Amino acid sequence: MKRAFVLGLSLCLSLTAIAQTTITGETTEEGQVYVPADFERFAPRTALDLLVQIPGFSIRGGGGQRGFGQAQENVLINGKRITAKTTSATDVLQQLSAENVVRIVIVEGADLDIPGLTGQVANVITTAEGTSGTWNYRQRYRENLRPAYDGFEISVNGATGDVKWRASLNSDPGRGANAGRENITDGDGNLIQFREEDFTSHRARVVGEVGLVWDPEDSREASLNASYGIREVDDEEFSNRFAPDGTETSRAIFTFAEDEWESEVSGDFAFDLGPGRLKLIGLQRNEDSAFTENFKFGASDGSTSGDSIFLQSIYENESILRGEYSWNGSNESDWQVSLEGVYNLLESDEQLLSGDLTTAPVLVPDSIDGIEVEEIRSEAFLTHSRQLKPDLRLQASLGAEYSEVTSDGVNAQTRSFTRPKGSLALLWEVRENLTVNTELSRSVGQLSLFDFVPSVDLDDGLNQSGNIDIVPAQTTRLEMQFERDYGKWGNTTLTLYGEQIDDIVDRIPITFTDAGGNTSIREARGNLDSATRYGFDLAGTFLFDAIGWKGAQLDYEFDYRKSEVEDPLTGDTRRISGDKIRFIDLEFRQDIEGTDWAYGWEIENYYESAVFRLNATSAFESVPPFASVFVEHKDIYGLTGRVILGNLFDQDDNFTRQRFSPDRNGDLVQVEDRSRNFGPILVMRLSGSF
Repeated sequence: MKRAFVLGLSLCLSLTAIAQTTITGETTEEGQVYVPADFERFAPRTALDLLVQIPGFSIRGGGGQRGFGQAQENVLINGKRITAKTTSATDVLQQLSAENVVRIVIVEGADLDIPGLTGQVANVITTAEGTSGTWNYRQRYRENLRPAYDGFEISVNGATGDVKWRASLNSDPGRGANAGRENITDGDGNLIQFREEDFTSHRARVVGEVGLVWDPEDSREASLNASYGIREVDDEEFSNRFAPDGTETSRAIFTFAEDEWESEVSGDFAFDLGPGRLKLIGLQRNEDSAFTENFKFGASDGSTSGDSIFLQSIYENESILRGEYSWNGSNESDWQVSLEGVYNLLESDEQLLSGDLTTAPVLVPDSIDGIEVEEIRSEAFLTHSRQLKPDLRLQASLGAEYSEVTSDGVNAQTRSFTRPKGSLALLWEVRENLTVNTELSRSVGQLSLFDFVPSVDLDDGLNQSGNIDIVPAQTTRLEMQFERDYGKWGNTTLTLYGEQIDDIVDRIPITFTDAGGNTSIREARGNLDSATRYGFDLAGTFLFDAIGWKGAQLDYEFDYRKSEVEDPLTGDTRRISGDKIRFIDLEFRQDIEGTDWAYGWEIENYYESAVFRLNATSAFESVPPFASVFVEHKDIYGLTGRVILGNLFDQDDNFTRQRFSPDRNGDLVQVEDRSRNFGPILVMRLSGSF
């Protein structure tokens, strides 16, 4: 059995040994080193333009992490994590000129003294002399939508004495639209209504950022990051409704609007202390959002009408203080002790108004609701890494967190819990071109304070209560990652994993008690006992230089996942609600030798499991796969221009919702089945540097 597994794994890795670019880097004691000259044919403008062209390396994001704790993002800048949550390392690289990059080193995370990092990690070494900058401008066109002319980013960076600085302004508009027919049938499949619907979305987001790094000649160093952003959302959905014979019966309009501002200030200060080094980190993040939902409908004969409004305001605050003390031990070992304290606050106020089209909506009795949720959390960790053998390195991390959650309102209470967590990782360099990373970890999921807050969805009528008894999920994960380097023929990474999830967060039925002491069964986000999840990710680079097709490459990724959880309502075993099932991405590019032209295409397909509600299930699928092509010229009077045409296969957004009465244990009473088309997408981009 063991021999069959090894032979099968070797065959899998061999079959994925598809060609790679001539960008192979240089193997040194640091790791695999790439320098800017390796990327000249791509005419890079930013530091990020260099990183994304490294064969076989995939950027892993760090969004949703709990505090600063364990590292998740696999990109470092000058050997350090970015002390921020709103701004990622890749955001900073997008703001740095390519000419500021000295080299990029690909290392194994277990070789670093940074807890939580495993697999390939990119350390981007930069410098700053004088002042330089980058900019790009984007236009986006879609059917039945006004064009987006205001997409741009401009950044400036430089150095003054011991201080490196950067500043950027980014405008990122969003446009979305689809239109099509929705059929409404009863539980026996008989058509009872059909709808012609048209959805449009206009979104705008503008963010300004500044960053400072102080690095004098002595052992001290410090950084400061600050950002401020505003966001606006305006969505509209028009629905004309018809009887089965085609007679129009009613019309409905649903609108959603959001106005939001967010700010973040973070910084760190590090210095030598005794036999080691102390690093102090602080962060303050604030966010304020106002939401408005409005649903209007009217019968064609004027007999009935409705006008409902749901108003909600949300204020969020997060404060973090963290200290890390690191020192070197004997036998190439590293130690780190860390302490972290976090304060989270969410304040929410809601109002529901109802009326008809002839009178102004009035406040629904007992619909004014407000809740305040506070979380105070502390965390302690001890991390140790050492070289066991020349080809075998160990990283062990052991810690725990204590959390106290207080909520007010009708069911006000204070709860506390303690959660152990940590990891054990082994890096085995089997041979020069094959590395195996094995990690066993226990982590605590991010607790969303929004799950404590009730929400109303006027569009589909599936509302959700708040749940003050929710706790964060804990995941035990075993992962094996095989990294195979085929030299001039490429490389590939295969990741196998399995997870046991305790207290997984899903939608559950709860007993709700109102201000009058009345009880009812409602739906809310809550905890299930456990779930399992396992799968594999396969990613790599296919480049054709070795067979004579110069400048051509294919990056590929294929993910598959299976999950199981016991449904809290029916007792059946099913997939985790809304969980990923598979993801496929193929991205081709050729830089035509001897010219400034490049072209390429991308095909992407994503499929997820159904979402399970108290009295409904819904499934979303986009078919066929999304495909796009681009043409790029790298010297238009010193600028780079790119034209992208998206949705070549004319993808449709398909959605099916089944409704049951009184819940999913009852009878199927209605099915909503829709298919909407969103047409081609045209994007034009111009970028430069100065």
